[in-house]
Amino acid sequence: MDKIKRQLISSSKATRQDRIGKLVAFLCTFLIGLLVVSIFYMVASRGLATFFKDHVSLWDFLSHQNWNPSQVGKDGTPEVGALPMIVGSFSVTVLSAILATPFAVSMALFMTEIAPKRGQKVLQPVIELLVGIPSVVYGFVGLTIVVPVVRALGGGTGFGILSGTLVLFVMVLPTITSMYVDSLRSVPGFYREAALALGATRWQSIYKVILRASVPGLLTAIIFGMARAFGEALAVQMVIGNASLLPHNLISPASTLTSVLTTGIGNTVMGTLPNNALWSLALILLLMSLAFNLLVRVIGSKGRLTK
Repeated sequence: MDKIKRQLISSSKATRQDRIGKLVAFLCTFLIGLLVVSIFYMVASRGLATFFKDHVSLWDFLSHQNWNPSQVGKDGTPEVGALPMIVGSFSVTVLSAILATPFAVSMALFMTEIAPKRGQKVLQPVIELLVGIPSVVYGFVGLTIVVPVVRALGGGTGFGILSGTLVLFVMVLPTITSMYVDSLRSVPGFYREAALALGATRWQSIYKVILRASVPGLLTAIIFGMARAFGEALAVQMVIGNASLLPHNLISPASTLTSVLTTGIGNTVMGTLPNNALWSLALILLLMSLAFNLLVRVIGSKGRLTK
């Protein structure tokens, strides 16, 4: 009798497995959260040292154009103006997203609305191939093809914002396309049926109904593509020229936050002003990534409320 009583009041095997599963999930979630917080703390503590330890003005850091942290300017302050890199990063990011969006929308519509089976069979392998190509290959192709073409057509050295934009255009195209394909497929089927029942042609239903219903998904895809372009380092570094100068046109050599980081971080000593200034650039990148993610969440929530 006591044995039966103990079996009735003791936890079953399924209950113990459920508790173990919850514990493992909690520990994994805690470790991921701790990792994210640690990364933010490390980057923020080193990046803010430029302003609190080395006493560099935040406004001067964001607005000045001279970047040479190892030297002191005429006014006695270090030359750590990050404006050229910020302008370069935003220029190639925005231009590549603008250039890639029409192609991505056309490919996604062909795959989902115009020729669903044939379009997916033709374009899906192309998208997967573009995603799987390493960044250094994109940079090498840009260095051997894009830069000479830009040099021949526009003059100059061929290195600059335009070359970086063309390379990033190919890199962000599969990201925007694949995400927008998912957004188009999530549009309810009765939207199409209702438009056709009202006498709309296929192109009218695509333009007036499907595209408008998928605008939040398209904006989300564009922002994810911009986040990919903003954080790209190696491919852009190989074609942009790596000149810490404020770009005056699309074919003048320039630099981005990532290109300056990758070329300079190995040539500085930890704790010095040049090293802290590079960590400040990394902090800007981290904050921009956070801004992109928050923007995606805002657009996604508005899209759900609209539906």
